[in-house]
Amino acid sequence: MKRVLAAIALVVAASGCGYDGHYRYECQDPENWEDPTCNPPVCLVDNMCTEVLLGFDPNEITETTEITENTVSEDTQP
Repeated sequence: MKRVLAAIALVVAASGCGYDGHYRYECQDPENWEDPTCNPPVCLVDNMCTEVLLGFDPNEITETTEITENTVSEDTQP
């Protein structure tokens, strides 16, 4: 019984440590990515640029490629 109560208490205590719906920095929020304070040169003063906080440029268009199996045709085999 003590283990069950301890488990319940642990779950209740840990539930207060989760995500609260807010971003730590204003420029991490996708709604603020176009804001002048989140783009150079303004953000370079305090190093709070979106690219710095996220580790990548969210406005950069990336191209994805599908990996396919390489097959060796009969013509190229020795």
